[in-house]
Amino acid sequence: MSVLPIFVAGQWRTGKGEEMVSRFPADGSEVARLNAAGEQDVAEAIAAADRAWRDPAWRNRVPHERAAVLHRVSKLIMARQEELAQLQSRDNGKPLAETRGLVASAAATARYFAAACEVLEGELPTPRSAAVMTLSEYEPLGVVAAITPWNSPIASEMQKVAPALAAGNAVVLKPAEATPLMALKLAELFEQAGLPAGLLSVLPGKGSVIGEAIVRHPAVRKISFTGGTRTGRHLAAIAAERLIPASLELGGKSPTIVLDDADLEQAARGICYGIYSSAGQACIAGARLFVQRKLYQPLVARVAQLARGLRVGDPFTPGIHLGPLISAAHRDSVAAYVALAKEEGGRVLVGGEAPADPALSKGSYFLPTLIEGLDNRARVCQEEIFGPVLVAMPFDDEAELIAMANDSVYGLAAGIWSRDFPRALRLARALEAGTVWINTYKTFSISTPFGGFKESGLGREKGMQGIKAYMQQKSIYLGLSGQSNLWSD
Repeated sequence: MSVLPIFVAGQWRTGKGEEMVSRFPADGSEVARLNAAGEQDVAEAIAAADRAWRDPAWRNRVPHERAAVLHRVSKLIMARQEELAQLQSRDNGKPLAETRGLVASAAATARYFAAACEVLEGELPTPRSAAVMTLSEYEPLGVVAAITPWNSPIASEMQKVAPALAAGNAVVLKPAEATPLMALKLAELFEQAGLPAGLLSVLPGKGSVIGEAIVRHPAVRKISFTGGTRTGRHLAAIAAERLIPASLELGGKSPTIVLDDADLEQAARGICYGIYSSAGQACIAGARLFVQRKLYQPLVARVAQLARGLRVGDPFTPGIHLGPLISAAHRDSVAAYVALAKEEGGRVLVGGEAPADPALSKGSYFLPTLIEGLDNRARVCQEEIFGPVLVAMPFDDEAELIAMANDSVYGLAAGIWSRDFPRALRLARALEAGTVWINTYKTFSISTPFGGFKESGLGREKGMQGIKAYMQQKSIYLGLSGQSNLWSD
Protein backbone atom coordinates (compact mmCIF):
# COMPACT_ATOMS: atom_id res chain seq x y z
CA MET A 1 0.00 0.00 0.00
CA SER A 2 1.39 3.41 -0.99
CA VAL A 3 2.11 6.04 1.65
CA LEU A 4 -0.41 8.89 1.67
CA PRO A 5 0.97 12.42 1.65
CA ILE A 6 -0.02 15.05 4.21
CA PHE A 7 -0.88 18.69 3.47
CA VAL A 8 1.74 21.21 4.63
CA ALA A 9 1.62 24.88 3.69
CA GLY A 10 -0.26 24.21 0.46
CA GLN A 11 1.91 21.26 -0.59
CA TRP A 12 1.20 17.53 -0.59
CA ARG A 13 4.24 15.66 0.68
CA THR A 14 5.36 12.77 2.85
CA GLY A 15 5.32 13.68 6.54
CA LYS A 16 8.64 13.85 8.31
CA GLY A 17 7.41 11.95 11.38
CA GLU A 18 6.94 8.29 12.21
CA GLU A 19 4.77 5.91 10.21
CA MET A 20 1.04 5.76 10.99
CA VAL A 21 -1.50 3.13 9.97
CA SER A 22 -5.26 3.74 9.77
CA ARG A 23 -7.20 0.53 10.51
CA PHE A 24 -10.82 -0.47 9.96
CA PRO A 25 -12.29 -1.09 13.45
CA ALA A 26 -14.68 -3.73 12.07
CA ASP A 27 -11.89 -6.22 11.33
CA GLY A 28 -8.55 -4.56 12.03
CA SER A 29 -7.59 -4.43 8.34
CA GLU A 30 -5.37 -1.66 7.05
CA VAL A 31 -7.14 1.28 5.42
CA ALA A 32 -4.21 3.60 4.73
CA ARG A 33 -0.60 4.16 5.60
CA LEU A 34 1.06 7.53 6.02
CA ASN A 35 3.86 9.29 7.82
CA ALA A 36 2.92 11.61 10.67
CA ALA A 37 3.98 15.22 10.58
CA GLY A 38 7.34 16.07 12.10
CA GLU A 39 8.52 19.16 13.93
CA GLN A 40 9.86 20.62 10.68
CA ASP A 41 6.40 20.21 9.14
CA VAL A 42 4.89 22.05 12.11
CA ALA A 43 7.35 24.93 11.78
CA GLU A 44 6.81 25.26 8.03
CA ALA A 45 3.02 25.02 8.27
CA ILE A 46 2.76 27.69 10.96
CA ALA A 47 5.22 30.01 9.21
CA ALA A 48 3.18 29.73 6.00
CA ALA A 49 -0.06 30.20 7.93
CA ASP A 50 1.28 33.36 9.57
CA ARG A 51 2.22 34.80 6.17
CA ALA A 52 -1.06 33.74 4.56
CA TRP A 53 -3.46 35.25 7.08
CA ARG A 54 -1.56 38.56 7.08
CA ASP A 55 -1.73 38.74 3.28
CA PRO A 56 -4.41 41.26 2.25
CA ALA A 57 -5.38 38.87 -0.55
CA TRP A 58 -7.30 36.84 2.10
CA ARG A 59 -7.55 39.00 5.21
CA ASN A 60 -8.97 41.99 3.32
CA ARG A 61 -10.95 39.99 0.79
CA VAL A 62 -14.54 41.15 0.90
CA PRO A 63 -16.79 38.77 2.83
CA HIS A 64 -18.77 37.47 -0.14
CA GLU A 65 -15.52 36.38 -1.83
CA ARG A 66 -14.39 34.42 1.25
CA ALA A 67 -17.90 33.01 1.43
CA ALA A 68 -17.62 31.84 -2.17
CA VAL A 69 -14.77 29.48 -1.22
CA LEU A 70 -16.89 27.92 1.52
CA HIS A 71 -19.87 27.58 -0.83
CA ARG A 72 -17.67 25.76 -3.34
CA VAL A 73 -16.39 23.44 -0.59
CA SER A 74 -19.98 22.68 0.43
CA LYS A 75 -20.90 21.77 -3.14
CA LEU A 76 -17.79 19.60 -3.54
CA ILE A 77 -18.64 17.73 -0.34
CA MET A 78 -22.17 16.98 -1.46
CA ALA A 79 -20.99 15.94 -4.91
CA ARG A 80 -18.74 13.36 -3.22
CA GLN A 81 -21.02 12.55 -0.28
CA GLU A 82 -21.09 8.79 -0.76
CA GLU A 83 -17.33 8.53 -1.28
CA LEU A 84 -16.65 10.61 1.84
CA ALA A 85 -19.20 8.71 3.93
CA GLN A 86 -17.64 5.40 2.92
CA LEU A 87 -14.18 6.66 3.82
CA GLN A 88 -15.31 7.88 7.24
CA SER A 89 -16.98 4.53 7.96
CA ARG A 90 -13.70 2.83 7.08
CA ASP A 91 -11.77 5.30 9.21
CA ASN A 92 -13.74 5.06 12.47
CA GLY A 93 -16.31 2.25 12.04
CA LYS A 94 -19.53 4.25 12.23
CA PRO A 95 -22.48 2.83 10.29
CA LEU A 96 -22.73 4.20 6.77
CA ALA A 97 -26.15 5.74 7.39
CA GLU A 98 -24.63 7.81 10.19
CA THR A 99 -21.56 8.92 8.26
CA ARG A 100 -23.75 10.07 5.37
CA GLY A 101 -25.44 12.39 7.84
CA LEU A 102 -22.12 13.65 9.17
CA VAL A 103 -20.90 14.45 5.67
CA ALA A 104 -24.11 16.37 4.94
CA SER A 105 -23.65 18.20 8.25
CA ALA A 106 -20.15 19.28 7.24
CA ALA A 107 -21.50 20.69 3.98
CA ALA A 108 -24.23 22.56 5.87
CA THR A 109 -21.65 23.99 8.28
CA ALA A 110 -19.62 25.37 5.38
CA ARG A 111 -22.76 26.99 3.94
CA TYR A 112 -23.79 28.48 7.28
CA PHE A 113 -20.45 30.14 7.97
CA ALA A 114 -20.28 31.36 4.39
CA ALA A 115 -23.51 33.22 5.14
CA ALA A 116 -22.32 34.26 8.61
CA CYS A 117 -19.22 36.01 7.31
CA GLU A 118 -21.36 37.97 4.84
CA VAL A 119 -23.82 39.24 7.46
CA LEU A 120 -21.37 39.80 10.33
CA GLU A 121 -21.48 43.47 11.25
CA GLY A 122 -19.50 45.81 13.41
CA GLU A 123 -21.10 48.20 15.88
CA LEU A 124 -21.53 51.95 16.29
CA PRO A 125 -21.76 52.41 20.06
CA THR A 126 -21.63 56.20 19.67
CA PRO A 127 -21.94 58.24 22.90
CA ARG A 128 -24.29 61.23 23.15
CA SER A 129 -21.40 63.67 22.88
CA ALA A 130 -21.18 65.31 19.46
CA ALA A 131 -17.41 65.62 19.91
CA VAL A 132 -16.67 61.96 19.30
CA MET A 133 -17.95 59.02 17.29
CA THR A 134 -17.02 55.42 17.98
CA LEU A 135 -17.13 52.23 15.96
CA SER A 136 -16.24 48.68 16.85
CA GLU A 137 -15.00 46.11 14.32
CA TYR A 138 -14.22 42.40 14.34
CA GLU A 139 -10.85 41.28 13.01
CA PRO A 140 -9.21 37.85 12.62
CA LEU A 141 -6.98 36.52 15.38
CA GLY A 142 -4.30 35.00 13.14
CA VAL A 143 -3.11 31.39 13.18
CA VAL A 144 -5.59 28.99 14.79
CA ALA A 145 -4.62 25.55 16.15
CA ALA A 146 -7.58 23.20 15.59
CA ILE A 147 -7.41 19.77 17.28
CA THR A 148 -10.22 17.31 16.59
CA PRO A 149 -11.44 13.92 17.93
CA TRP A 150 -11.95 10.56 16.23
CA ASN A 151 -15.66 10.03 16.82
CA SER A 152 -17.09 12.44 14.18
CA PRO A 153 -14.12 13.67 12.17
CA ILE A 154 -15.54 15.50 9.17
CA ALA A 155 -18.28 17.26 11.16
CA SER A 156 -15.98 18.25 14.05
CA GLU A 157 -13.28 19.46 11.69
CA MET A 158 -15.60 21.61 9.62
CA GLN A 159 -17.05 23.18 12.79
CA LYS A 160 -13.58 24.62 13.44
CA VAL A 161 -12.13 25.15 9.98
CA ALA A 162 -15.15 26.86 8.38
CA PRO A 163 -15.71 29.66 10.94
CA ALA A 164 -11.97 30.24 11.42
CA LEU A 165 -11.39 30.69 7.68
CA ALA A 166 -14.60 32.71 7.26
CA ALA A 167 -13.30 35.08 9.93
CA GLY A 168 -10.07 35.60 7.97
CA ASN A 169 -7.71 33.37 9.92
CA ALA A 170 -5.35 30.57 8.89
CA VAL A 171 -5.82 27.08 10.37
CA VAL A 172 -3.35 24.38 11.32
CA LEU A 173 -5.49 21.26 11.78
CA LYS A 174 -4.31 18.30 13.89
CA PRO A 175 -6.78 15.40 13.46
CA ALA A 176 -7.03 12.51 15.91
CA GLU A 177 -4.25 9.98 15.51
CA ALA A 178 -6.78 7.18 14.88
CA THR A 179 -8.68 9.03 12.13
CA PRO A 180 -6.48 11.22 9.90
CA LEU A 181 -8.17 10.53 6.56
CA MET A 182 -11.15 12.89 6.61
CA ALA A 183 -9.04 15.91 7.50
CA LEU A 184 -6.76 15.20 4.56
CA LYS A 185 -9.82 14.92 2.29
CA LEU A 186 -11.06 18.28 3.56
CA ALA A 187 -7.70 19.83 2.68
CA GLU A 188 -8.06 18.40 -0.82
CA LEU A 189 -11.54 19.91 -1.16
CA PHE A 190 -10.48 23.33 0.12
CA GLU A 191 -7.58 23.30 -2.31
CA GLN A 192 -9.96 22.48 -5.19
CA ALA A 193 -12.27 25.28 -4.02
CA GLY A 194 -9.50 27.85 -4.44
CA LEU A 195 -8.39 28.48 -0.86
CA PRO A 196 -5.04 30.31 -1.06
CA ALA A 197 -2.00 28.22 -0.16
CA GLY A 198 -0.88 28.32 3.47
CA LEU A 199 -4.28 29.09 4.98
CA LEU A 200 -4.89 25.42 5.81
CA SER A 201 -2.43 22.68 6.77
CA VAL A 202 -3.30 19.19 8.03
CA LEU A 203 -0.71 17.66 10.36
CA PRO A 204 -1.56 14.12 11.55
CA GLY A 205 0.35 12.66 14.48
CA LYS A 206 0.34 12.10 18.21
CA GLY A 207 -1.22 14.80 20.29
CA SER A 208 1.62 14.67 22.80
CA VAL A 209 4.12 15.41 20.03
CA ILE A 210 2.53 17.26 17.11
CA GLY A 211 -0.37 18.80 19.00
CA GLU A 212 2.00 20.00 21.71
CA ALA A 213 4.38 21.54 19.17
CA ILE A 214 1.53 23.35 17.42
CA VAL A 215 -0.12 24.90 20.50
CA ARG A 216 3.18 26.04 21.99
CA HIS A 217 4.33 27.78 18.83
CA PRO A 218 4.54 31.55 19.44
CA ALA A 219 2.72 32.39 16.18
CA VAL A 220 -0.43 30.46 17.18
CA ARG A 221 -3.06 32.91 18.43
CA LYS A 222 -5.90 30.55 19.47
CA ILE A 223 -6.47 26.91 20.46
CA SER A 224 -9.69 25.17 19.47
CA PHE A 225 -9.98 21.64 20.85
CA THR A 226 -12.63 18.93 21.02
CA GLY A 227 -11.77 15.84 23.06
CA GLY A 228 -11.17 14.54 26.56
CA THR A 229 -11.26 16.72 29.68
CA ARG A 230 -7.77 15.74 30.82
CA THR A 231 -6.22 16.94 27.56
CA GLY A 232 -8.47 19.99 27.58
CA ARG A 233 -7.22 20.97 31.02
CA HIS A 234 -3.63 20.64 29.79
CA LEU A 235 -4.34 22.82 26.75
CA ALA A 236 -6.11 25.39 28.93
CA ALA A 237 -2.95 25.64 31.05
CA ILE A 238 -0.87 26.27 27.92
CA ALA A 239 -3.34 28.89 26.71
CA ALA A 240 -3.26 30.60 30.11
CA GLU A 241 0.53 30.57 30.15
CA ARG A 242 0.63 32.10 26.67
CA LEU A 243 -2.36 34.43 27.25
CA ILE A 244 -4.21 33.25 24.15
CA PRO A 245 -7.90 32.29 23.91
CA ALA A 246 -9.00 28.66 23.95
CA SER A 247 -12.29 27.02 22.95
CA LEU A 248 -12.63 23.62 24.61
CA GLU A 249 -15.47 21.15 23.97
CA LEU A 250 -14.76 18.34 26.41
CA GLY A 251 -16.30 15.29 28.04
CA GLY A 252 -19.74 14.60 29.38
CA LYS A 253 -21.85 12.31 31.53
CA SER A 254 -25.22 13.56 30.45
CA PRO A 255 -28.40 12.83 32.43
CA THR A 256 -31.58 11.72 30.66
CA ILE A 257 -34.67 12.38 32.77
CA VAL A 258 -38.10 10.76 32.40
CA LEU A 259 -40.93 12.37 34.36
CA ASP A 260 -43.98 10.34 35.32
CA ASP A 261 -46.19 12.07 32.73
CA ALA A 262 -43.90 11.22 29.78
CA ASP A 263 -44.92 9.34 26.66
CA LEU A 264 -43.27 6.01 27.51
CA GLU A 265 -42.64 4.86 23.94
CA GLN A 266 -41.31 8.21 22.79
CA ALA A 267 -39.01 8.39 25.81
CA ALA A 268 -37.73 4.81 25.48
CA ARG A 269 -36.85 5.24 21.82
CA GLY A 270 -35.22 8.61 22.43
CA ILE A 271 -33.18 7.22 25.31
CA CYS A 272 -31.88 4.37 23.15
CA TYR A 273 -30.91 6.76 20.40
CA GLY A 274 -29.25 9.12 22.89
CA ILE A 275 -26.94 6.46 24.33
CA TYR A 276 -26.59 3.70 21.75
CA SER A 277 -26.23 5.62 18.49
CA SER A 278 -22.56 6.05 17.56
CA ALA A 279 -22.07 3.02 19.86
CA GLY A 280 -22.11 5.51 22.74
CA GLN A 281 -18.94 7.19 21.44
CA ALA A 282 -20.28 10.72 21.81
CA CYS A 283 -19.51 13.35 24.42
CA ILE A 284 -23.23 14.15 24.60
CA ALA A 285 -24.36 10.52 25.07
CA GLY A 286 -27.22 10.27 27.58
CA ALA A 287 -25.38 7.85 29.86
CA ARG A 288 -27.29 8.39 33.14
CA LEU A 289 -31.01 7.58 33.11
CA PHE A 290 -33.19 9.02 35.91
CA VAL A 291 -36.81 7.80 35.85
CA GLN A 292 -39.57 8.91 38.21
CA ARG A 293 -40.39 5.84 40.30
CA LYS A 294 -43.99 5.46 39.09
CA LEU A 295 -42.73 4.91 35.53
CA TYR A 296 -39.41 3.24 36.34
CA GLN A 297 -40.21 -0.45 35.85
CA PRO A 298 -42.20 -0.19 32.60
CA LEU A 299 -39.78 2.33 31.10
CA VAL A 300 -36.67 0.31 31.92
CA ALA A 301 -38.35 -2.85 30.63
CA ARG A 302 -39.10 -1.13 27.31
CA VAL A 303 -35.59 0.28 26.99
CA ALA A 304 -34.20 -3.20 27.65
CA GLN A 305 -36.47 -4.68 24.99
CA LEU A 306 -35.41 -2.08 22.43
CA ALA A 307 -31.72 -2.49 23.31
CA ARG A 308 -31.90 -6.25 22.73
CA GLY A 309 -33.35 -5.59 19.29
CA LEU A 310 -30.60 -3.24 18.13
CA ARG A 311 -28.46 -4.70 15.36
CA VAL A 312 -24.69 -4.72 15.89
CA GLY A 313 -22.43 -5.41 12.94
CA ASP A 314 -20.34 -4.32 10.00
CA PRO A 315 -20.92 -0.60 9.37
CA PHE A 316 -21.51 -1.21 5.66
CA THR A 317 -24.39 -3.64 6.30
CA PRO A 318 -27.76 -1.93 5.71
CA GLY A 319 -29.93 -1.58 8.81
CA ILE A 320 -27.06 -1.76 11.33
CA HIS A 321 -27.55 0.38 14.45
CA LEU A 322 -24.13 -0.02 16.15
CA GLY A 323 -20.80 -0.48 14.43
CA PRO A 324 -17.57 -1.34 16.24
CA LEU A 325 -15.87 0.80 18.85
CA ILE A 326 -12.82 2.67 17.62
CA SER A 327 -10.29 0.03 18.76
CA ALA A 328 -9.83 -3.16 20.72
CA ALA A 329 -8.16 -1.18 23.50
CA HIS A 330 -11.19 1.08 23.81
CA ARG A 331 -13.55 -1.92 23.80
CA ASP A 332 -11.51 -3.40 26.66
CA SER A 333 -11.85 -0.12 28.56
CA VAL A 334 -15.64 -0.20 28.17
CA ALA A 335 -15.71 -3.86 29.31
CA ALA A 336 -13.64 -2.92 32.36
CA TYR A 337 -16.25 -0.31 33.34
CA VAL A 338 -19.01 -2.92 33.09
CA ALA A 339 -16.97 -5.22 35.35
CA LEU A 340 -16.55 -2.32 37.78
CA ALA A 341 -20.31 -1.72 37.76
CA LYS A 342 -20.86 -5.33 38.80
CA GLU A 343 -18.32 -4.94 41.60
CA GLU A 344 -20.19 -1.83 42.77
CA GLY A 345 -23.44 -3.83 42.96
CA GLY A 346 -24.91 -3.17 39.55
CA ARG A 347 -27.07 -5.67 37.65
CA VAL A 348 -26.55 -6.00 33.92
CA LEU A 349 -30.00 -6.27 32.32
CA VAL A 350 -28.83 -6.24 28.70
CA GLY A 351 -25.47 -6.70 26.98
CA GLY A 352 -22.34 -6.12 29.02
CA GLU A 353 -20.02 -8.00 26.66
CA ALA A 354 -18.78 -8.38 23.11
CA PRO A 355 -21.22 -10.09 20.71
CA ALA A 356 -20.91 -13.85 20.36
CA ASP A 357 -21.25 -13.82 16.57
CA PRO A 358 -18.02 -15.34 15.14
CA ALA A 359 -18.32 -13.07 12.11
CA LEU A 360 -17.66 -10.09 14.40
CA SER A 361 -14.75 -11.60 16.32
CA LYS A 362 -12.07 -9.59 14.52
CA GLY A 363 -13.74 -6.27 15.24
CA SER A 364 -13.93 -4.14 18.38
CA TYR A 365 -17.67 -4.60 18.94
CA PHE A 366 -19.58 -4.23 22.20
CA LEU A 367 -23.26 -4.90 22.82
CA PRO A 368 -25.64 -2.14 23.93
CA THR A 369 -25.65 -2.40 27.70
CA LEU A 370 -28.21 -1.48 30.38
CA ILE A 371 -27.34 -1.56 34.08
CA GLU A 372 -29.43 -0.89 37.18
CA GLY A 373 -29.00 -1.24 40.94
CA LEU A 374 -26.46 1.59 41.37
CA ASP A 375 -26.75 5.10 42.70
CA ASN A 376 -25.31 8.25 41.23
CA ARG A 377 -22.16 8.07 43.40
CA ALA A 378 -20.93 4.92 41.61
CA ARG A 379 -17.84 5.43 39.44
CA VAL A 380 -19.68 4.29 36.32
CA CYS A 381 -22.16 7.11 36.96
CA GLN A 382 -19.43 9.70 37.47
CA GLU A 383 -16.77 8.83 34.90
CA GLU A 384 -17.12 9.08 31.14
CA ILE A 385 -17.15 5.59 29.60
CA PHE A 386 -17.58 6.67 25.95
CA GLY A 387 -19.34 3.47 25.01
CA PRO A 388 -22.87 1.99 24.75
CA VAL A 389 -23.42 1.72 28.51
CA LEU A 390 -26.53 3.15 30.20
CA VAL A 391 -27.14 3.18 33.96
CA ALA A 392 -30.80 3.48 35.08
CA MET A 393 -31.80 4.94 38.46
CA PRO A 394 -35.22 5.80 39.96
CA PHE A 395 -36.05 9.09 41.68
CA ASP A 396 -38.99 10.29 43.76
CA ASP A 397 -39.14 14.08 43.64
CA GLU A 398 -37.69 16.90 41.54
CA ALA A 399 -35.44 18.32 44.25
CA GLU A 400 -33.76 14.92 44.62
CA LEU A 401 -33.53 14.62 40.84
CA ILE A 402 -31.91 18.01 40.30
CA ALA A 403 -29.32 17.29 43.00
CA MET A 404 -28.41 13.94 41.39
CA ALA A 405 -28.43 15.22 37.81
CA ASN A 406 -26.13 18.12 38.72
CA ASP A 407 -23.88 15.93 40.88
CA SER A 408 -21.21 15.58 38.19
CA VAL A 409 -18.02 17.36 37.21
CA TYR A 410 -19.50 17.51 33.71
CA GLY A 411 -22.23 19.72 32.30
CA LEU A 412 -22.42 19.21 28.56
CA ALA A 413 -25.98 18.08 27.82
CA ALA A 414 -29.19 16.66 29.28
CA GLY A 415 -32.50 15.27 28.09
CA ILE A 416 -36.00 15.58 29.57
CA TRP A 417 -39.09 13.56 28.62
CA SER A 418 -42.43 14.97 29.73
CA ARG A 419 -45.82 15.99 28.31
CA ASP A 420 -45.84 19.00 30.67
CA PHE A 421 -43.75 21.64 28.90
CA PRO A 422 -43.84 24.28 31.68
CA ARG A 423 -42.63 21.62 34.12
CA ALA A 424 -39.95 20.43 31.69
CA LEU A 425 -38.79 23.98 31.00
CA ARG A 426 -38.56 24.75 34.71
CA LEU A 427 -36.45 21.63 35.16
CA ALA A 428 -34.27 22.48 32.14
CA ARG A 429 -33.40 25.82 33.71
CA ALA A 430 -32.31 24.08 36.91
CA LEU A 431 -29.89 21.73 35.16
CA GLU A 432 -26.20 22.62 34.87
CA ALA A 433 -25.77 21.78 31.20
CA GLY A 434 -24.95 23.70 28.04
CA THR A 435 -27.64 21.96 25.97
CA VAL A 436 -30.95 20.55 27.20
CA TRP A 437 -33.25 18.59 24.89
CA ILE A 438 -36.95 18.20 25.73
CA ASN A 439 -38.76 15.25 24.11
CA THR A 440 -35.87 14.74 21.69
CA TYR A 441 -32.16 14.01 21.90
CA LYS A 442 -29.03 14.57 19.80
CA THR A 443 -30.77 16.89 17.38
CA PHE A 444 -28.68 19.87 16.27
CA SER A 445 -28.84 23.17 14.47
CA ILE A 446 -25.67 24.81 13.18
CA SER A 447 -27.21 28.18 14.07
CA THR A 448 -27.58 27.26 17.77
CA PRO A 449 -24.53 27.69 20.06
CA PHE A 450 -23.09 24.50 21.54
CA GLY A 451 -20.74 24.00 24.49
CA GLY A 452 -20.51 22.87 28.07
CA PHE A 453 -20.66 23.96 31.69
CA LYS A 454 -18.10 23.00 34.35
CA GLU A 455 -15.48 20.50 33.16
CA SER A 456 -17.28 20.00 29.87
CA GLY A 457 -15.50 22.95 28.39
CA LEU A 458 -15.06 26.64 27.69
CA GLY A 459 -16.59 28.76 24.95
CA ARG A 460 -19.15 27.93 22.29
CA GLU A 461 -19.15 26.58 18.76
CA LYS A 462 -21.84 27.10 16.10
CA GLY A 463 -24.08 30.11 15.64
CA MET A 464 -22.84 33.68 15.22
CA GLN A 465 -20.85 33.16 18.41
CA GLY A 466 -19.03 30.44 16.50
CA ILE A 467 -17.48 32.89 14.03
CA LYS A 468 -16.87 35.64 16.61
CA ALA A 469 -14.93 33.09 18.69
CA TYR A 470 -12.26 33.29 15.97
CA MET A 471 -12.13 37.08 15.96
CA GLN A 472 -11.04 39.95 18.18
CA GLN A 473 -12.88 43.22 18.64
CA LYS A 474 -11.28 46.58 17.98
CA SER A 475 -12.84 49.91 18.99
CA ILE A 476 -12.02 53.11 17.09
CA TYR A 477 -12.73 56.69 18.32
CA LEU A 478 -13.21 59.53 15.82
CA GLY A 479 -12.74 63.04 17.21
CA LEU A 480 -15.26 65.33 15.51
CA SER A 481 -14.79 68.67 17.32
CA GLY A 482 -11.53 69.64 15.61
CA GLN A 483 -10.19 70.82 18.97
CA SER A 484 -7.00 69.71 20.70
CA ASN A 485 -6.93 67.93 24.04
CA LEU A 486 -6.42 70.63 26.66
CA TRP A 487 -4.68 68.53 29.29
CA SER A 488 -1.32 70.32 28.87
CA ASP A 489 -2.67 73.85 29.49
